[in-house]
Amino acid sequence: MADLAIAQTQQQLGARHIQQAADASGKQSHLSHEQARKVADDFEAVFLSQMLAHMSAGVKLEEPFGGGPGEDMFRSLLNNEYAKAIASRGGIGVSDQIYRQILALQEV
Repeated sequence: MADLAIAQTQQQLGARHIQQAADASGKQSHLSHEQARKVADDFEAVFLSQMLAHMSAGVKLEEPFGGGPGEDMFRSLLNNEYAKAIASRGGIGVSDQIYRQILALQEV
């Protein structure tokens, strides 16, 4: 249950980050190449975090070395760090597609 609440918060933060990047450009409605790349990379990290959260939801650890409320709380933080690490090392290709799509949509 805690993972779902954290996942929803991450999605809201990701959407807010995209909106802030768009607002930061002021009157200019287009993102720079650097901003578009950052937004695409952040999106991939959030996507990977969600995927890892669902993957780790089925893993049950037994006491005394795992489980408990602390495990639930820090599992999502660990998934976020894994996702950031994966995305920063090239990810799974989602950010490249998003980046190209952002640039294509701005050309219209």
